[in-house]
Amino acid sequence: MTVTVQAVPMFADNYAWLLRESGTGATAIVDPADPEAVLAATGHQLATILLTHHHADHTAGTDEVRARTGATVVGARADAHRLPRLYTGVAEGDTIAFGNTRARIIETPGHTRGHIAFFFPDDALLFCGDTLFSLGCGRLLEGTAAEMFASLAKLAALPPETRVFCGHEYTAGNAHFALTVEPDNAALQARAAEVTRLRAAGTPTVPSILAEELAANPFMRAPTAARLGEIRAAKDRF
Repeated sequence: MTVTVQAVPMFADNYAWLLRESGTGATAIVDPADPEAVLAATGHQLATILLTHHHADHTAGTDEVRARTGATVVGARADAHRLPRLYTGVAEGDTIAFGNTRARIIETPGHTRGHIAFFFPDDALLFCGDTLFSLGCGRLLEGTAAEMFASLAKLAALPPETRVFCGHEYTAGNAHFALTVEPDNAALQARAAEVTRLRAAGTPTVPSILAEELAANPFMRAPTAARLGEIRAAKDRF
């Protein structure tokens, strides 16, 4: 494995993700909202900050972490006007170097217009912010169901063994809702039981595995954008 990943919990249910590349020792943090939590985890040694989208619960600590570590900041070029100051602006299909490996940029609008995900193909790691959650997807705050459907289709096309690192610990609530959509889905039933055990033990439910999401997540399984929109509207009311 080229890249190892450590969860950095913050606030009530957020995760930042600390990455280390084994060949060079390079480090990066995904969505450093709480600077003290990030600096405690990194020991003030950090090369890169990766931002998935502009919401403050993902970006609020960026400027302080940058000031105290000298890290460069990577985010969506299209959203540069509402992100912290970027060192590198990226778009669909771009790649960024991280030590001896690289990450590919996937534009995933729906939750926000400028949302992006970072995919590391050498290790099959996906950092997807608030687009895809375990057993859920992000609210359609700025985008449409069609945009979210297309974004999730891009992620669904990644290798099934991909580990999915999302931005929040929402899985228990997502499981509760998902069972109202597909109560007879055996894969979903098994995942919901696993989530109950993990949370009872105080253990994170993420990362998940993409193959599991394809089998159990009703948003990933929606056959059309219209159906995804119906499910998302029902979740908003749930």
